[in-house]
Amino acid sequence: MTRLDGKLSHFANPLAHKDNQYSAEQKNILSVANSISAIADIKTWPAYAETPLHSLSQLASDIGVGSIFYKDESQRFGLKSFKALGGAYAVACQLQQTLANKLGTRPSVDELLDGSLKGELAQITISCATDGNHGRSVAWGAQMFGCGCVIYIHKDVSEGRKQAMQAFGAEVVRITGNYDESVRLADSEAKAHGRIIVSDTSYEGYMEIPKDVALGYTVMLAEIVEQLETKIPTHIFIQGGVGGLASAVTGYFWDLWGDKRPRIIIVEPEQANCLQLSAKAGKPIVVDGDLETLMAGLACGEVSALAWEILKNGADDFLTLSEDTIAPTMQMLANSFDGLPSIEAGESAVPGLAATMLASQDKDLAASLALTDQSQVLVIGTEGATDPELYQQLVHG
Repeated sequence: MTRLDGKLSHFANPLAHKDNQYSAEQKNILSVANSISAIADIKTWPAYAETPLHSLSQLASDIGVGSIFYKDESQRFGLKSFKALGGAYAVACQLQQTLANKLGTRPSVDELLDGSLKGELAQITISCATDGNHGRSVAWGAQMFGCGCVIYIHKDVSEGRKQAMQAFGAEVVRITGNYDESVRLADSEAKAHGRIIVSDTSYEGYMEIPKDVALGYTVMLAEIVEQLETKIPTHIFIQGGVGGLASAVTGYFWDLWGDKRPRIIIVEPEQANCLQLSAKAGKPIVVDGDLETLMAGLACGEVSALAWEILKNGADDFLTLSEDTIAPTMQMLANSFDGLPSIEAGESAVPGLAATMLASQDKDLAASLALTDQSQVLVIGTEGATDPELYQQLVHG
């Protein structure tokens, strides 16, 4: 019997109901119809390949659910994270728009890539703040298309993640504050220096570009639908952060499947649970302080404004997860269990799976979440070893 030690804290969203309709305002943020062109564009990029959807059948049997599907993003475009899709796609959109304003015609992705606009692209600088994976995608996109790139990171971003961004030619600036402070500095310095911010979080006065980031993520979601064939999951346990991925998952499947959509369960670290606290308050809440967590990609204290518009009545449940669950879940996936090859999962990849396991072990919580032996659970392994040194330490000691 597979068992995991750790703690969960649960809050059921009183605003989420099965009969809620996906509104026109929410569709304006993200919709299946708007995703079609993004998916078509990204599938033309060099080295595009579908990532695997693993069926963890033995684990599902062990914990008493019908099935567990694990979307493995550990090798996406060689960047080892689903974020390769969002940041780079938004970079492409901004370059197309900037050149359209300058040249009078909007270049295609092929034209961005073929070298014919090399001089014009070199005059544009993209910027963002990041915990690591989004910045790596932005830096990779900037290198791929040939523009400049400046990335801001906070004090807790590892040296390995910093070097990975520098390897794509980005200038990386480390600050002494937290993630949310790096977002504010990136924004102010972009205004001062004429840079274009490509952020995966939205805030007052900055709403349009994060929509393109989220549209990039829909490539992964469309792949999942094809890989599931006719199956529709009953539950999705999805990592929180600022809410960008969680809202994309919620909105895309809500728009696609309507009242047949899965139960959406948001998972956050105990010390960085801005989404859960916002759901309790009925409005966005800021979590201050160091936001210290092993789950580096989820160390966020401020909710993305756009994400909240989808999650406030679309996410069904909010869970916080204790830190002691992370390394054991990573180790389980790395150790070739369930008849599968070893699955490389970084520390921010496993919270959804860890929460699924813990919830199934708690009879009352499982009942609250309607987790039964018939449940079809989807989790998204959002990253591989994006910090190889930390990965080796957590998996092998």
